[in-house]
Amino acid sequence: MLSIDHTILIQIANFLLLLLLLNIVVYRPIRGILNKRKEMMSSTEELARNWRQKADKNSMEFEGRLTETRNEGLMEKGNLKSQGKEKKKQMLMEANASGEEEIVRAKSDMRGRIAQVRQSLQKEMETFSRELAEKILGRGI
Repeated sequence: MLSIDHTILIQIANFLLLLLLLNIVVYRPIRGILNKRKEMMSSTEELARNWRQKADKNSMEFEGRLTETRNEGLMEKGNLKSQGKEKKKQMLMEANASGEEEIVRAKSDMRGRIAQVRQSLQKEMETFSRELAEKILGRGI
């Protein structure tokens, strides 16, 4: 059977001494390591959160700038289009004016040529009519 004597006190003292030594040698260093790890993890998580916030902020700024730049580009495109249309209109007007001047010049030139041809035909018509009359009559005039 179990008997309680003075060895139980030695066993209790031995157990308490063992707990004290294990606490000093094993548990405290492990708890210290775990605490350091926990602190490191929390600081790393905080750092990651800060970086994520900065990334989100930068992303939003980038999107804002991109939208602003796109709008500016569209406005510039519209301005260039309207300037191009105005330039096109101006060029067409110049081309039409130039074409009309060319037509007037061509008509004037044609009138001059027609007048020259009429004069030369007038001169030659007398000889042609005389030759025609001689051929029809069969004698000289």
